Amino acid sequence: MAPIAASFSDQALGPVAGLPQCRVQYDSHMPTTPLQKIVLSVTSALTVFTNPERGDMLAALGEVTGRDALRRIHARMCADPVGARILAEKPVIRNDRIDMDYLRALPDDSFGRHYATFMDSHGFDADGRSLVRFVDDPELAYVMQRHRESHDFWHTLFDVPPTVLGEIALKYVEMAHSKLPVSALSAFVGPLRLSSEERCLLMVYVPWANRASKNAHSLHCVMYEEEFKTPIEELRQRLNIEVAPPLPDSSEHYKRHRDDEH
Repeated sequence: MAPIAASFSDQALGPVAGLPQCRVQYDSHMPTTPLQKIVLSVTSALTVFTNPERGDMLAALGEVTGRDALRRIHARMCADPVGARILAEKPVIRNDRIDMDYLRALPDDSFGRHYATFMDSHGFDADGRSLVRFVDDPELAYVMQRHRESHDFWHTLFDVPPTVLGEIALKYVEMAHSKLPVSALSAFVGPLRLSSEERCLLMVYVPWANRASKNAHSLHCVMYEEEFKTPIEELRQRLNIEVAPPLPDSSEHYKRHRDDEH
């Protein structure tokens, strides 16, 4: 398969995201009619409500319901110098693009070293993010892919562990920052999986998430790949990142990222 970046950029029609297309627009694209999108949104939402572990359905729901939010993110990226460069170059965050051995050898205080430690300690890899399929416009599809692939960078910068509670806390940040409907669904459905004690803890993190999302620099307009050598505290200060309050990280709470998680 051709590189993901090429699969988006070869088909992109310009800086302004256009109307949905019926033909295949990029390698992983699965064109759907408006009726099929409605059916998919309903079935995926019902599935996620009954089984929150179905990351594939959560990803599909995000793609068929996120067009307006993706357009807003795209517009913000176009208006930002770094965001515009990201849209033009379309970098991807995959195993064949990131040298993890290099990141592991960086200084202890660097963003890249912290990211590598996060990924290694939880057994994650960059290819764990599913490819976008149901977003018709290739420009918006790339925005969704970039959003999805940046998730572990945000875990690292906000210092949020990948526990169920931690994922929900980060989803609150994403909900306020990106306005993607699927982030809101995750933020409100996710607490159903928490114990009563964890729900009380969540009340500490919701106010933090609201502050952090409002104060942070546009998270979609950062070329994270060029910041690996940067001391993480310097990067947090530049992006106005407020680190999360300490979350319990006992092993029984940890959940792994699934291949098709959003």
